[in-house]
Amino acid sequence: MTTWGSRGDVEPLAGLAVALRELGVEARVCAPPDEEFATLLARVGVPLVPLGPTVRSVVAGPKPPTTEDAFRLAPQLVAARFDTLTAAAQDCDALLATGLMPAGARDVAEKLGIRYVLACFHTLGLPSRHARPGARPGTPSARDETDNRVLWKEDAQRVNALYGEALNTHRAAIGLPPVDNVRDHVLTDRPWLAADATLCPSRDLTDLDVVQTGAWLLPDDRPLPAELDTFLGAGEPPVYVGFGSMASYAPRDVARVAIQACRARGRRVVLARGWADLAPIDDGADCHVVGEVNQQALFRRVAAVVHHGGAGTTTTAAVAGAPQVVVPQIADQPYWAARVAELGIGVAHEGRTPTVDSLSAALTTALDPDTRARASAVAGTVRTDGATVAARLLIDAVDAVSTADAVGPVDAVGEGGPAGAA
Repeated sequence: MTTWGSRGDVEPLAGLAVALRELGVEARVCAPPDEEFATLLARVGVPLVPLGPTVRSVVAGPKPPTTEDAFRLAPQLVAARFDTLTAAAQDCDALLATGLMPAGARDVAEKLGIRYVLACFHTLGLPSRHARPGARPGTPSARDETDNRVLWKEDAQRVNALYGEALNTHRAAIGLPPVDNVRDHVLTDRPWLAADATLCPSRDLTDLDVVQTGAWLLPDDRPLPAELDTFLGAGEPPVYVGFGSMASYAPRDVARVAIQACRARGRRVVLARGWADLAPIDDGADCHVVGEVNQQALFRRVAAVVHHGGAGTTTTAAVAGAPQVVVPQIADQPYWAARVAELGIGVAHEGRTPTVDSLSAALTTALDPDTRARASAVAGTVRTDGATVAARLLIDAVDAVSTADAVGPVDAVGEGGPAGAA
């Protein structure tokens, strides 16, 4: 299994690897060599094969990555996948890829003659007649263009500009023909959607034949640190504030704004340091700072969760029944914010940069007993067995390929394209 992205891209693979192991299947993960990812995978006994540069080195600078940075990174990741995955997957039966446009993964699987699966954590990057594509580095579409078919065609051209030359150069080097649509080649006709159907319904949202498994959650039974446990028990439930791996993207001065907004609502704060290195604004006893922590346990004990809207944090808070205030920054985060609001389990903050007043107003809604009741009700509908569902599907797909090999050239797994159907 392979990914390149933030913790939200790595932890689901750890969850799937654990589920596979429980079914008697060995898995290894090729992922960025960030220290926290290595620690995460080591904690659950899953081997990490380093792939590409650390994510933190790319996103944690003083400013967000530029278009020029993206055009330098894309071919670097293609080369890393051909090199790393070819060696790592030599004795494997399948190759599952996710994260930042994993161009190169399907091609390695094709060369090795093993099953290939593309997985995603939302539908935003999947072509759809009903929605526009998200932003991507490269030549933008015309502002007055409204035909979604045209917009998705231009999105494919942007992907080709980022990855096409590098991908086809490496394909030629291993004797494979060129690809003319990198995006659709990577996605396949039947991608897997590792997201909960309540939080992320997929019906009629994409033109592809999506297989929705549910979110791949990694069970976490670690106790909370003693100091945090004491803080939680010393008063009314606090508000959790954290922006995860949003380093250069985190709103400026967000720690001060969040702490003052929570105080305005009479709430204490658990402040997650994260990649933005958030810090308290004073030595007040009503603010406790945490590093990496068991969010599954913590979110069950807080009054609300203020966060950036990553898929993993949104799902974890939803499972815990914790009301949410989502302050989306990039990519799929506005989608998750909108879903939280639509479901009535929290608030989608308008705009990327909250003020004390705007965040205080959002917290007023999130802390309302009706929002808590709705969050608790929705929590009961969110499935937590997605990793096991996906593990069984993957095993069945590999078995189907083996059966097809035994009886002849039959498309036994319904996969679009040649990769994995060898």
